[in-house]
Amino acid sequence: MAVPARTCSASRPGPSRTARPRPGCGPWPGPSARRLGSGPPRLLVLLPPLLLLPLLAAPGASAYSFPQQHTMQHWARRLEQEIEGVMRIFGGVQQLREIYKDNRNLFEVQENEPQKLVEKVAGDIENLLDRKVQALKRLADAAENFQKAHRWQDSIKEEDIMYYDAKADAELDDPESEDVERGSKASTLRLDFMEDPNFKNKVNYSYTAVQIPTDIYKGSTVILNELNWTEALENVFIENRRRDPTLLWQVFGSATGVTRYYPATPWRAPKKIDLYDVRRRPWYIQGASSPKDMVIIVDVSGSVSGLTLKLMKTSVCEMLDTLSDDDYVNVASFNEKAQPVSCFTHLVQANVRNKKVFKEAVQGMVAKGTTGYKAGFEYAFDQLQNSNITRANCNKMIMMFTDGGEDRVQDVFEKYNWPNRTVRVFTFSVGQHNYDVTPLQWMACANKGYYFEIPSIGAIRINTQEYLDVLGRPMVLAGKEAKQVQWTNVYEDALGLGLVVTGTLPVFNLTQDGPGEKKNQLILGVMGIDVALNDIKRLTPNYTLGANGYVFAIDLNGYVLLHPNLKPQTTNFREPVTLDFLDAELEDENKEEIRRSMIDGNKGHKQIRTLVKSLDERYVDEVIRNYTWVPIRSTNYSLGLVLPPYSTFYLQANLSDQILQVKYFEFLLPSSFESEGHVFIAPREYCKDLNASDNNTEFLKNFIELMEKVTPDSKQCNNFLLHNLILDTGITQQLVERVWRDQDLNTYSLLSVFAATDGGITRVFPNKAAEDWTENPEPFNASFYRRSLDNHGYIFKPPQQDALLRQLELENDTVGILVSTAVELSLGGRTLRPAVVGVKLDLEAWAEKFKVLASNRTHQDQPHKQCGPSSHCEMDCEVNNETGQGGGKIHSQLSLGYCYAGACKVVVQPLCFFSTSQDLLCVLIDDGGFLVLSNQNHQWDQVGRFFSEVDANLMLALYNNSFYTRKESYDYQAACAPQPPGNLGAAPRGVFVPTIADFLNLAWWTSAAAWSLFQQLLYGLIYHSWFQADPTEAEGSPEARESSCVMKQTQYYFGSVNASYNAIIDCGNCSRLFHAQRLTNTNLLFVVAEKPLCSQCEAGRLLQKETHCPADGPEQCELVQRPRYRRGPHICFDYNATEDTSDCGRGASFPPSLGVLVSLQLLLLLGLPPRPQPQVHSHASRRP
Repeated sequence: MAVPARTCSASRPGPSRTARPRPGCGPWPGPSARRLGSGPPRLLVLLPPLLLLPLLAAPGASAYSFPQQHTMQHWARRLEQEIEGVMRIFGGVQQLREIYKDNRNLFEVQENEPQKLVEKVAGDIENLLDRKVQALKRLADAAENFQKAHRWQDSIKEEDIMYYDAKADAELDDPESEDVERGSKASTLRLDFMEDPNFKNKVNYSYTAVQIPTDIYKGSTVILNELNWTEALENVFIENRRRDPTLLWQVFGSATGVTRYYPATPWRAPKKIDLYDVRRRPWYIQGASSPKDMVIIVDVSGSVSGLTLKLMKTSVCEMLDTLSDDDYVNVASFNEKAQPVSCFTHLVQANVRNKKVFKEAVQGMVAKGTTGYKAGFEYAFDQLQNSNITRANCNKMIMMFTDGGEDRVQDVFEKYNWPNRTVRVFTFSVGQHNYDVTPLQWMACANKGYYFEIPSIGAIRINTQEYLDVLGRPMVLAGKEAKQVQWTNVYEDALGLGLVVTGTLPVFNLTQDGPGEKKNQLILGVMGIDVALNDIKRLTPNYTLGANGYVFAIDLNGYVLLHPNLKPQTTNFREPVTLDFLDAELEDENKEEIRRSMIDGNKGHKQIRTLVKSLDERYVDEVIRNYTWVPIRSTNYSLGLVLPPYSTFYLQANLSDQILQVKYFEFLLPSSFESEGHVFIAPREYCKDLNASDNNTEFLKNFIELMEKVTPDSKQCNNFLLHNLILDTGITQQLVERVWRDQDLNTYSLLSVFAATDGGITRVFPNKAAEDWTENPEPFNASFYRRSLDNHGYIFKPPQQDALLRQLELENDTVGILVSTAVELSLGGRTLRPAVVGVKLDLEAWAEKFKVLASNRTHQDQPHKQCGPSSHCEMDCEVNNETGQGGGKIHSQLSLGYCYAGACKVVVQPLCFFSTSQDLLCVLIDDGGFLVLSNQNHQWDQVGRFFSEVDANLMLALYNNSFYTRKESYDYQAACAPQPPGNLGAAPRGVFVPTIADFLNLAWWTSAAAWSLFQQLLYGLIYHSWFQADPTEAEGSPEARESSCVMKQTQYYFGSVNASYNAIIDCGNCSRLFHAQRLTNTNLLFVVAEKPLCSQCEAGRLLQKETHCPADGPEQCELVQRPRYRRGPHICFDYNATEDTSDCGRGASFPPSLGVLVSLQLLLLLGLPPRPQPQVHSHASRRP
């Protein structure tokens, strides 16, 4: 007997929410049912086939019933046979195998030997980087000698120095720039530039360019002397390029902020404020000091209010920007007690995400209580002494921001830091006040640190980075021992070169103050040479690894240097691109072991079973991969190679017969497309002179024109790529000749047939079908191609559509479903997959065919079986009932065996059958959970959507029944629209409004406002430079246009269930029967279910679309408790017995005048807005 299509949907005991009873339907007398979303995780009732045996109480009554399991299994077999038959006839897998064997003399089978391959590539990368290292050393040595020979000039003037100011052109266009206001352009050269594709820029190879930060006065004595002696570097830059023409940017970043780079090119100036400062670039920070363990403590006592607190918040954020991924940090606030500002209770890695947590937490600091330096310092020392956590274990320092105080907390230093003074203390006096700063100076001087003053926002950027000079002292004193080249993380080049890594080498001041005097301790700056990632990629194997093989490299932090998934969507010059290997791929234990071994510099090989995302990130496949890795000597990098087993071998064409070359080449000509099918060629770099184009028709035209001038064996061409391309052109043409040309595609409702190959050919037949072909012409970048190689059988790919886009208009547009499968060759015991073939199904025609195959008819013309008063029918996917129009009618009573929660009983229930022909829902869903086919006409325009968007209730049931498994991961390279600015700005935007406490505070009256305004006026008169915006307002900065964010990705893939299942979706009054079964040799799931007749059950909707994570991905506070394995740099310079610590800072403010203070305070209270604040130059003198 058959299971009935639907029992009455009237109320059942249980939840109070009930559906409106159908006419003639009484209550369900069975056990109370759990609703979806409550109770245990498994919300479905799996019913063995023998228990799904309802008995019709009245044999003579007619009824439509839910199909029996063996019926639906029969439908599934018919679907499988139809797919197999079509692919056997039209796919041409077997025929293509024969074609390859028939042409065996035209190609050789080559082997990829992983160990040899990876060692060769590692050696080539080592040689490439070594050439840059030699150039770096020549530059660093020359710079030290030039500076040592330079004579300091106190009276030097701007007109005495001739140089190319990289920002000159932009400033001439800006009427508000400082140089235009002063009319001083006499010292700036005007150059001509020529386009250079290597730099992606216009350059001049005869000169260097100079970039000076906006907040530094170009006419200061320090800057002019710096420009004077660095001019001699120009000849060294030019000589380096003569020796190695592949050199890209050569840069000297000075500790004064001056950047001199070669070749000269105009600066890529932003629209408004240029905030670029070389001293804050990742490569400079890494080269200027050894790794750091830093604790920042912030005074939030009651005296720190208003403007001072805002200055502190901004200062802390700027300080965090001076840290790299080799550093560790924590931030705490203190008054009577000390407490961390964030959820981090110990030092954490100063990576982008952790620093973002700190910056957001700092904005929440509130001033209250009394100052307690002791609490703050004790907390900081305890943090630095915690040895149970991962940390830098090199420079240790405490950075204290305060408005002033009298306590020197000598007892704390005696307890924690003396006599060895292993922790440096840097103190920052923030804001305008009359407090005695002597205790702050003493703290810094007594602990090998430095004292700084930050009276206004203009002083923040400079004074929060100058501590690097102090940390550089041990490096300078170590001399040659510290002259070691370091290679950076990946970051975005500020001049448009794209993703680069930089080799860095510190440059030391070798001068002495006089005969017999101590050696100078100043670091002059950092020398850097860029290497574009594309240049490194060119050293890796091209196209011999197959579509799913690749090379990758990581550094000591586990961040990828090379990886096909390294694709940052944002351009953020201030932060490095830090994508962990375990985030570039789907993380598992095997990959964790591989990553650790690579970081440790070991060699290794391992075959693993792992999950991989499809190229379009809609699917997840379980695959086998072989990982092989070796270290890259003389660097901090390690190189890995990933190969699928089927890519162990590859084909190499051997077309020595020129007549055959010409014959096959003719099949690339558009004149042959009408008879042989349209050919798309992969846009590869076949020859040096081949013009690239995103339009494949145009690219093919360019290719044909070039081939008419050169031969495939030309030295300017890649012979491997060209020969394989021409061979595959001929082989796919033979497939047309033997299989496709004589077949009638319309008979089987096919829009087209196609073949794609490793050689770069995609042939689509017939020619007119190419108009609707939307797949990537590069097979290695086509999702269907890569998935077909990784999976056995036939891979269905419905058209991808976004739920927000226009629905498909089936009347006007022909929609196709791609079905593809890999062609596996076995040649002399060597197995490989050089091609993928497939068909494109006509959606509408196959939807009709689907109804017939999943019905009780054998063909479409067979009449439907009629159900009369004395007959019984099973529902099928084509027809259910043909009487009535939507009402319910009781045909009989039903004895139903119902099992739930371990208890079974037979209940008698009147049957309600509905007179619509769409009560039975039949669908094909692919392995990613996307709708492929449906028997419901209104769902045809939803093909390609995630099935939860079509039927959330049923998709949740399939997931809960283990037909699907969910994989969640995070995309750390996504780009998001900029968030609107909040109220917690980094600086005041107008006149500061004092609080009552401020009015009662004499210190505020006499200094905080009046003296601030006086300083602004005075600096403006001296420097003619007004700081017009704070960092958060610089429209030209990339952050103002877009920002990086974390997106949560969810993919579904087939679970462990392979059997045929009947089940009940137990949902109170809306329970539904369904059947699900995998179709063998495909990636399809066949599902038959009752169509829901009410929406009473509000099932949770499974999400597949990428979603933004407001908290930036996984909870950072939890992640830092289980940090990933990493290793810091091999060297550390944090101590030298000869270090002179007597230079430990001094104030930078001018002594106030009481008369001026009173006068300006009155002006302020009357509402006079202050001018924008200038920069304060408080850095230590560079004079030798």
